[in-house]
Amino acid sequence: MAHYGDYQNQIYGAGLQGVIPKLPVDFATLERRAQAAMPPQVLTYVQGGCGDEATQDRNAAAFGHWGMVPRMMVDATTRDLSVELFGRRYPSPLFMAPVGVNGICTQDGHGDLHAARASAITGVPFCASTLSNDPLEKVAAAQDDTPGFFQLYTPRNKELAESLVSRAEAAGYGAIVVTLDTWVTGWRPRDLNVSNFPQLRGAVLQNYFSDPVFRSMLAKPPEEDLRSAIMTWGANFGKVLTWDDLPWLKGMTKLPIVLKGICHPDDARRAVDGGADAIYCSNHGGRQANGGIAAIDMLPGVVAAAGETPVLFDSGIRSGTDVIKAVALGARMVGVGRPYTYGLALDGAEGAAHVLRCVLAEADLLMAVNGYPTIADVRAAGAVRV
Repeated sequence: MAHYGDYQNQIYGAGLQGVIPKLPVDFATLERRAQAAMPPQVLTYVQGGCGDEATQDRNAAAFGHWGMVPRMMVDATTRDLSVELFGRRYPSPLFMAPVGVNGICTQDGHGDLHAARASAITGVPFCASTLSNDPLEKVAAAQDDTPGFFQLYTPRNKELAESLVSRAEAAGYGAIVVTLDTWVTGWRPRDLNVSNFPQLRGAVLQNYFSDPVFRSMLAKPPEEDLRSAIMTWGANFGKVLTWDDLPWLKGMTKLPIVLKGICHPDDARRAVDGGADAIYCSNHGGRQANGGIAAIDMLPGVVAAAGETPVLFDSGIRSGTDVIKAVALGARMVGVGRPYTYGLALDGAEGAAHVLRCVLAEADLLMAVNGYPTIADVRAAGAVRV
């Protein structure tokens, strides 16, 4: 049986022929390479967080005060990282978190397609963002048979929201991930200091520009009057969602509804009571609000409150070890964001696929060495605060 950890054998084997990896296998070196390669304004948008970025930094650092306890004399020669979600079996708990500027992270301006192809290459599900440089249908097609999710920034116009969701369902996405914390953009000094907001320059808006409802709102199509189309997008972005909107969200589609941005146990309970199919514990990677607690520290409380409802997680994931710690604290699936985006910037779909393979290999090998043959064993072992 092949294991994700076998990727290191491929790397070592290639080394015997004088071939070293095209991209680094660790996050720190990957980030440095990406910093040197990405256009400055794209880099500031990808790397930037809210305020002085204390919460963003805390998200990643907080994994250091959670530890795993190894168990010996366990036969872990065969590992099974598969998990179940919404009645489907996924090969691992890893998924590609939505990143709204994937499209401009590759030189050809089609980073969303490259991300989808990386998903197809690796079998890691991709959560496609509403903010995309290619229509969601093309992104879904590029994922081939690998299932994906669609992340919704709910527009103020309900007909437009319903159109986007209907298109995602028809395109074959497996769930709608509704982002709750971005009806207004947080204070991001890196972007403000260079007056850079890519969407106001017409970037990553193709899901809107290709939507029949959105186009019906315009006097002229975006191809003829880009500025007016951008202004119409801005006027419609960011519906303030309340609990009263949950029945409407669920009524739009037969797909599972995932509520992204839940960090308080009371909110998790209310989401479950309202019929949410999954909770997504995330603080948007520290990009939307500063001064908060690290997302990983809030995960156990959300999991306990969610009960049998599955909990997805992102914010601060940098490695396979981080993934396993999040699973140990109760996450059903774990999203990685910036690392694969750096891979996109450096080598397109193959770069992102390399990053995903490295994350999976580290996670698999950690399970092997620590005596956790299955994801159930990881959850049973838990993580200890240190």
